[in-house]
Amino acid sequence: MRCLGRHLNVALLEAAAMFGAYGQQKTLTWQDAKRELQSANPTLRAGQIAVEESRANEITAFLRPNPDLTVSVDQLNPFTGNPYQPFTDTLPLISGSYLHERQHKRELRRQSARESTVIAISQLADQERTLLFDLRNAFVQVLQQKAVVTIARENLEYYDRVLAVSSERFNVGDIAQVDFDRLELQRVQFESDLQTALVNLRTSKIRLLALLDDRTPIDQLDVTGPFDFTEIVTPLEEFRQIALANRPDLRAAMQAIDKAHTDHRLALANGSTDPTFGWDIARDPPIPVFFGLNVTIPLRIFDRNQGEKERTQLDIGRQQRLLEAARIQVFSEVDSSYAAIQSNLTLLRLYRLRYLAQASRVRETISFSYQHGGASLLDFLQAQQDYRGIQISYLNLVGAYMSAANQMNLAVGQEMIH
Repeated sequence: MRCLGRHLNVALLEAAAMFGAYGQQKTLTWQDAKRELQSANPTLRAGQIAVEESRANEITAFLRPNPDLTVSVDQLNPFTGNPYQPFTDTLPLISGSYLHERQHKRELRRQSARESTVIAISQLADQERTLLFDLRNAFVQVLQQKAVVTIARENLEYYDRVLAVSSERFNVGDIAQVDFDRLELQRVQFESDLQTALVNLRTSKIRLLALLDDRTPIDQLDVTGPFDFTEIVTPLEEFRQIALANRPDLRAAMQAIDKAHTDHRLALANGSTDPTFGWDIARDPPIPVFFGLNVTIPLRIFDRNQGEKERTQLDIGRQQRLLEAARIQVFSEVDSSYAAIQSNLTLLRLYRLRYLAQASRVRETISFSYQHGGASLLDFLQAQQDYRGIQISYLNLVGAYMSAANQMNLAVGQEMIH
């Protein structure tokens, strides 16, 4: 029994340790989330494998043609008059051939394959850029919903304090039953705001965990970081130049033009004639042994790779047009993001300098007046709604600013606004 009790205690301690490790709170900063995405996201990992596959294609592209070897034995006659000499009239033949590729076909194939790898790397970087944009949006959403939950709790606690004072006034007959009922009914709105904010917070965390491929329980996940705005002093033209220098999709479009030129040169080379050199060694009684050489030259009369030459020439023009379209898209994204940031900043300055303080001052003044009989119930409820609306609008504006800043980071291809 003593041994059984000791084993039971050990098992309980191990279970408690496992539960404690499992139940630890996980708090992510933006840099933590970014590192976790880059190391664990299955889409990025698949893209990295695709790059390695493209590098393997470089090996295949540079392989030489295999030579051919032929061994034959002719005129076997086992039914000769002399059964001990069945190979007297046998004619053995050994021959080989090798295709010689001209016009640097192997080098051009390898160059085309290497340029495909470079494009794949740029496309992977662009994929990471897009995923970081999605991750940043999800991260900002969690921060925003945390702020909304905090405001909703503060509003509910404030209103509960008002209800407590109103309950005392009702008990002494200072306010009517219907007014007190209306005050209690109004509390439902604050409860609803809190529950909605909690649901939105869980939804935002679910989206964040999905992007990170993380199995942490939702209640044990938290994020930390600034939920605020900063003034943007970088001019629009500087954002444009940074985008032109850093956007991986734009870089991939330029690299695609280089590959199109290489493919066209390869198509021209493939239209050239490749000779096949051969040799053979044989015997032909009474000649004991002889050898010969031969060259096979295909006559490119009908097929000179005309279609591929034309297609690759047209592809150069197509890739150039796509590059122009990509540049236009870059400017459009940068300009629209900059306009959204400036619009949000204009409103945020007004909220920070005026509206937040005014809403708080009006709520406190009307609440004090109502509790002392100097304001009507309608004025009190309206002041509560105004304060609630201003606070939520401010948080939504901060979230919209951070989303626009994230959009600008996506547009320029790097984190310019933190």
